[in-house]
Amino acid sequence: MLDPRQLKQDLSGVAAQLQARNYAFDLERFQALEAARHDCQRRAEKLQAERNRVSKAVGAAKSKGEDAQALIDSTAELGAQLKTAQAALSEAQTALQQYLDEMPNLAHESVPVGRDENDNAEVRRWGEPREFAFAVRDHVDLGASLQAMDYELAAGLAGARFVVLRGGLARLHRALAQFMLDLHTREHGYEECIVPMLVNEKTLYGTGQLPKFADDQFATADVPPYYLVPTAEVPLTNFAAGRLFEAAELPLHLVAHTACFRREAGSYGKDTRGMIRQHQFEKVELVHIVAPADSYATLEAMTGHAETVLQLLELPYRVVALCTGDMGFAAAKTYDLEVWLPSQNKYREISSCSNCEAFQARRMKARWRNPATGKPEPLHTLNGSGVAVGRALVAVLENHQESDGGIRVPEALRPYLGGDEFIRAAGG
Repeated sequence: MLDPRQLKQDLSGVAAQLQARNYAFDLERFQALEAARHDCQRRAEKLQAERNRVSKAVGAAKSKGEDAQALIDSTAELGAQLKTAQAALSEAQTALQQYLDEMPNLAHESVPVGRDENDNAEVRRWGEPREFAFAVRDHVDLGASLQAMDYELAAGLAGARFVVLRGGLARLHRALAQFMLDLHTREHGYEECIVPMLVNEKTLYGTGQLPKFADDQFATADVPPYYLVPTAEVPLTNFAAGRLFEAAELPLHLVAHTACFRREAGSYGKDTRGMIRQHQFEKVELVHIVAPADSYATLEAMTGHAETVLQLLELPYRVVALCTGDMGFAAAKTYDLEVWLPSQNKYREISSCSNCEAFQARRMKARWRNPATGKPEPLHTLNGSGVAVGRALVAVLENHQESDGGIRVPEALRPYLGGDEFIRAAGG
């Protein structure tokens, strides 16, 4: 949620920044909603003050033994009017809040201005794409030749955009997740967490998935519903919801490995082949809850932690700074890590690392006590993939494939696979 004070003090500036984020800010609608809220609040406050005045007059009249019935009747009438005014105020506040909830975060001044992914800025690259002496296969063909990746079976069990992994690839997938967790906890100082994979509406609202992205969520039929987590960012970030942290309690560096569930609304026809875009996938998620002054240094560090995963897996990648028009709803600044996929001859996203500044904190009412002022203030939250397990599997298969269809296991993963150097088809 945007800072209400900034909206009041620099409305035109906020509108211009939102336009850079491809958000059409309706100035007239906002002003009408704010005027309605203001008028309702003034009326409610006026009626409250008048009711208080008359109530005091009733007490004074009774203390003097005077007839106070007319004043009592006036108090009752004012009470009825106040109840109506408060209901109107609540309705006006809800309408304004619903409009504010649709607004994305404002971009940090360092974010490149642009309309879409074509305007993103490459920051750096690591590793050189491998030159193959044989025809490159994509991960779907490799998985089939290994007899370990079954889309037809998954379709029968669940439907499209699911996969069953078996044997060596199931082990490799598990090894990747375990390797990432060990790296982030032992080397990077994160606290490992196991979190619910069903959350309530309030939790999804806190991180910005609701109400704007309701169509992309899987929900139960309960009333109210539970929601399957789209990412561990949701429960981890909400560790701070409703809390006031002392400075000594910060920062929190959290990591969790979960399944993630997304409807992929609006992605029909995109990445229909293979594991790139599925309804269910797994991810190792990094979340930071920090003092505002530390958040941009934390963003750089977190991005480096995700890069270390790719470096140890011996995967070429590049880091891209997303432009204003391509960032996620809650982000103030985002780096995408894009891994090289030989079958597509291009880099594809495998991790997004974002600083949300105080945007999520305001929605969650997550604060810290600033020692410099002694006052509660919104803290900053960050999140990043460290990394997507399924996409890491895809990248390992394609980049480390052998001419016979086997897969060379990166050295960092071998301890998790009993020292195996290759994955081959059963009986191969």
